[in-house]
Amino acid sequence: MDAHAVAMVQRSFEKVAPLGDKVTEIFYGELFAIDPSLRPMFKGDMAEQRRMLLSALAMVVRSLHAPQTILEPVKAMAKRHVGYGVKPDHYALVGSALLRTLEKGLGDEFTPQLREAWTGAYGMLAGVMKEAAYGGSG
Repeated sequence: MDAHAVAMVQRSFEKVAPLGDKVTEIFYGELFAIDPSLRPMFKGDMAEQRRMLLSALAMVVRSLHAPQTILEPVKAMAKRHVGYGVKPDHYALVGSALLRTLEKGLGDEFTPQLREAWTGAYGMLAGVMKEAAYGGSG
């Protein structure tokens, strides 16, 4: 990702992050609308799950200018997700839910250029996670 795309993603995240629980509720609503069969994977406290999601997103987005600084935590997270039943094809579903959430949260500010920047950021993250979790088989 180039510096301009990183800055776009970071600025837009700072606009939606203060929505906190609202944005993560939208995300999970979108994810379960895309694939209702994923709902049983989330057995624990959804409030805690939403908090962890926002925290992980913040860590990743705020480190996009230096992604090497978060590679190990991201790889460890990916390996944990395998134990929860996450499959390689789930990453595309999560990416779609993320984009739909951003579109709802940002409205007209979610321009095609911003969508492209977020798609690139998520693609980079998902690639690292799938490689760590499945050794490139996903």
